[in-house]
Parts: sequence; C-alpha cells; structure tokens
Amino acid sequence: MRRTSPVALVGIAIVGAAIGWLIQLGLTSSGATSIHPPATLYSVLFVLAVGLVLLGRPVRRLVRGKARRPIDPFFAMRVLVLAKASSLTGALLVGAAAALLVYAVTRTGTVVVPAFWPDVLTGVGALALCVAGLIVEWWCRIPPQDRAEHPDRTLEQR
Repeated sequence: MRRTSPVALVGIAIVGAAIGWLIQLGLTSSGATSIHPPATLYSVLFVLAVGLVLLGRPVRRLVRGKARRPIDPFFAMRVLVLAKASSLTGALLVGAAAALLVYAVTRTGTVVVPAFWPDVLTGVGALALCVAGLIVEWWCRIPPQDRAEHPDRTLEQR
C-alpha cells in the first residue's frame, strides 16, 4: 500500500469544501436552516483520533523491535487501512468544516457565534483525525531489509 500523498489530501479537502459550500448554499437558498455541526461530531472526531493512535502503538512497537509479544498481522493490516481511511476522511471533513466556517463568517458580515465555534471545533477535530491517520500510517511502515541479511535476493524479489 502506498503512503497517502499530500496532493491527494489537498484535493480531497477541496472537494469537501466544495460539497460543504454547495450544501450550505442550497439549504439557505431554499429557506431551510444552515448546517451547524453538533457537539457530538467534533467530540467523536477527537475520540477517533485518540483511539487510532492507541491502536497504532502496538504496531509501532513491533516495527521498532520493542514489542513484548508478536501481534496478529491482520490486526496490523487493519490498523494501516483504518489509518489511511482516517486521513482521507479527516481531509474531507477539514474542507467541509472550512467551507461551513467561511460561509458562516461571510454571510452576515460579522462572526455568527452559534455557527462559528462548532465549525472551528469540527475543523480542528477533523484535522486531528487526519494527522493521527498520517502518523499511524507512518508507524506501520516496514523498515527496508538490509542487503547483508539477504545477499542472494535481487531487487525484484524485495
């Protein structure tokens, strides 16, 4: 599996911003109330970020050679996939939260406090999830093999 590229994360954040902006614009132009992220959303984003880091620690210990006991390889694979999904989802939500924040600030000319802080906290929680995903993805990286250990292997077999 390849590491998540920064270009992909920026592109996904831009897509999230466009989607968030269009949804907010569509809701307010039809007369419905605008989106205000609930406290449970950003709370869960922070909890997911912390949980992902806690799940990634045993894999990090194993990769660094400091594990007390072996871990299931399928567990490590699932943690890696969860880390990648978290970084992509976090980037999407960062973009959407940024769009909601910009929309809340630019519509009335002043900062609307009921919409401002939930949007900021959602963006920070999504950024925490994205960063946690990138960190755990980096932790799950297998170090390169030493050529002295396997001199008979060619580059294609590595």
